[in-house]
Amino acid sequence: MTTQEPMPGTRPDILPDPVPLMGCPYKADPYPLYERMREAGPVHRVLFPSGVQAWLVTGYDAAHAALNDDRLGKNHDRGNDRWRARASIMPEPQHSQLQVHLLHQDPPKHTRMRRFVTDAFTPRRIDSLRPRFQELADALIDALPKSGPADLVTGFAAHFPFQVLAEVIGLPQELAARFDRDWGKVVQPVGPTDPGRPLYEARLHGLQRYIADVVAHKREHGGDDLLSRLVVARDRRELSQEELESMIFQLLVAGQEPVTHQITTALIALFRNPDQLAHLRDEPDLRPRAVEELLRYDSAFELTTWRFFDKDSDLHGTEVPAGDSVIVSLCAANRDPRRFPDPDVLDFDRSPNPHLAFGHGIHFCPGAALARAELQIALGALLTRLPGLHLAIKAEDIEWIPAVLGRGTNSLPVGYDRRL
Repeated sequence: MTTQEPMPGTRPDILPDPVPLMGCPYKADPYPLYERMREAGPVHRVLFPSGVQAWLVTGYDAAHAALNDDRLGKNHDRGNDRWRARASIMPEPQHSQLQVHLLHQDPPKHTRMRRFVTDAFTPRRIDSLRPRFQELADALIDALPKSGPADLVTGFAAHFPFQVLAEVIGLPQELAARFDRDWGKVVQPVGPTDPGRPLYEARLHGLQRYIADVVAHKREHGGDDLLSRLVVARDRRELSQEELESMIFQLLVAGQEPVTHQITTALIALFRNPDQLAHLRDEPDLRPRAVEELLRYDSAFELTTWRFFDKDSDLHGTEVPAGDSVIVSLCAANRDPRRFPDPDVLDFDRSPNPHLAFGHGIHFCPGAALARAELQIALGALLTRLPGLHLAIKAEDIEWIPAVLGRGTNSLPVGYDRRL
């Protein structure tokens, strides 16, 4: 049974309580379920594969309000025992060492920590680095077969965002070459009794050792880059050791894996809309507007991370107990017909387009300008240099990753006429 089918003994228009957010059909296309949820109301109790329950916000107006609601905090200390029993899957001491980054902080601590990273991701600095990003994209395409087939995840999308990130934050080439993409999977829940738990913990320890090596290298070979500035801030006691390691953890994992998945979701959307693909290929000036619409249409950040009330509170007419997790569905908000006419249509002429793919409020993604540049360059390079680019499998055969909060695929087989 899938979440898009009625539960036994229920009417088709009545949603189960909680609504299960799991299963291959849901991950392949969550939008029919989100439509039902929006029509039924702005807040629903949901169930994740780990067994944790949460309150999901679905409509655009409700999502926008929740993202700016200062009653909702991000610090995990706010979570109650019910949430902590199933959601705090990272063991100690790693949880305390790696989970105190920006996504899990509230003001004034969040404000203090965020100021260390914003200068590295300003639109002006990102624009100055675009020629280098283009070089990296072209080099990866040069390494693809001269004609299809090819896998655009292993051949391009899995590498381009990390190479770009390394340039932006000052990760030296020798250390960048050692990074294992599998380490990024430590943010995917694996419960204590799961058979995959030993592999999960091995990845976690490997990533921690890598972060320690990065810190040691920057302490010895510092420069004018973000990683060096973070290490200096730690040495000046402006950051704790846990804050330093956690911020590097966030940069390495959240700074590149979502862009990998956004490249794949954008390409899949284009393959399903060949007229728009041709339009984008033939009109390079369209790229900024097209990227905004592709972000709205199918965002790699499907759901936000946890938020909590510190006391029992009303959330759009629903009473939410203190410490229960509240999550905002960015994808559901971005397909709300009350905000976006014909929301299921991919329309590069859509204006205005106030999507929430990067969140909103104080937790708006600090790397938004970088992600936009990466997507514009990646899509432009692939469509220009791989004429005839098309999906090499049936759309229904795409294997979507079973991640709780994000959308993407670990492989994307494509064909193309030739490599220019």
